[in-house]
Amino acid sequence: MEYQRSFSNDSSNLRNELTTRRTLSSQHSLASVPSLNSSNSQQFHNSSFTCLTTLKLQTYISSLTLAGKFLYTGSSNKEITSWNLSNFHSHPQESITNTLESGNGAVKSILVQSDKLFTAHQDNRIRVWKITINANNEYQQQKFTHLATLPTFIDRFSKVLIPKNHVKIRRHKKCTWVHHVDTVSSLALSKDGTLLYSVSWDRTIKVWKTNDFTCLESVHNAHDDAINAIAVSNDGYVYTGSADKKIKVWKKENGEKKHSLVGTLEKHKSGINALALNDDGSVLYSGACDRSILVSEKDENGNLVVIGALRGHTKSILCLAVVSDLVCSGSEDKTIRIWRGNNENVVREYYCLSVLEGHKGPIKCLTAVLDHFHDQSSETSFLIYSGSLDCDIKVWQIFVPLL
Repeated sequence: MEYQRSFSNDSSNLRNELTTRRTLSSQHSLASVPSLNSSNSQQFHNSSFTCLTTLKLQTYISSLTLAGKFLYTGSSNKEITSWNLSNFHSHPQESITNTLESGNGAVKSILVQSDKLFTAHQDNRIRVWKITINANNEYQQQKFTHLATLPTFIDRFSKVLIPKNHVKIRRHKKCTWVHHVDTVSSLALSKDGTLLYSVSWDRTIKVWKTNDFTCLESVHNAHDDAINAIAVSNDGYVYTGSADKKIKVWKKENGEKKHSLVGTLEKHKSGINALALNDDGSVLYSGACDRSILVSEKDENGNLVVIGALRGHTKSILCLAVVSDLVCSGSEDKTIRIWRGNNENVVREYYCLSVLEGHKGPIKCLTAVLDHFHDQSSETSFLIYSGSLDCDIKVWQIFVPLL
């Protein structure tokens, strides 16, 4: 079982998860992949950080995302909450604009497109919500209206009578190919927002239309084990990371109706938990239970090549976030590391700007954004939001010197 599977409320299951996690985190880092860590310690001390806010909750946050003035979080006990960031730092408990419960188990992934909120759940479903804001309310109270649960009834009904639409999911059970049959672990949107991609522990990738929520495609047995992460680049490449230790690259070529496999990376030595792309999609970062973050870049032929690893965490990498030229990594070792690449040298290198310490549990999810209210000619400020198994949400401010 891969680490990113949610904890059960049952205490015996929780103990089993913790035992599994310790086993996974004991795996050694990748000796065969060169380190990109810079030895220039001066760069490390030129940055500073502070923890602005700690919000203590009753359950841990399993997913989060930022959209405009709002932070959206999904919890391990099926809660979805929106927070108004305008007063989050000073009065976080008063910044909740809406909370609802949906499905069963953890909310594994959240993303926002315009006025739609997409949530992936441990109960094998994807849910879609319409977001409306009461502008007359002092706190800009939000309302979530349920639009659909994927797959929709119409989508299922239109395919159930045709035998070729049925796939075998267990020895004596079949269902239509539009169904996920295990936890939906991650979501991603295409650049134009017309397509929603989902991956699951059932080893499939599915592609959905965001206008009518129909399922266009399902790649079955895309991996040999649970798929934990997905990232989609602006040029249409789809990257998936799995417990089978592989990153696979998918693309729908011009004139084709379905995505095909165009590449596989097998440099990690343990299950992959997180993927993140830089702004232009030319660099892919992957975090795994081998304690390393692999950095892969496209060569002159457009193929993805691993150029090295970022090392420093002492346990599994659980989540990644990229903002501007910073890479943020959250780990089972209870720390967040902030990395910055130096692209001016012929030999590519990264240095660790900061190690954020303060959480008392593994870091489950991260998101980051440029701090537009900080105006200094000598430095840039970033805000990082982290959710941990200690049931805290922390907001960090990172001050980074200009290059």
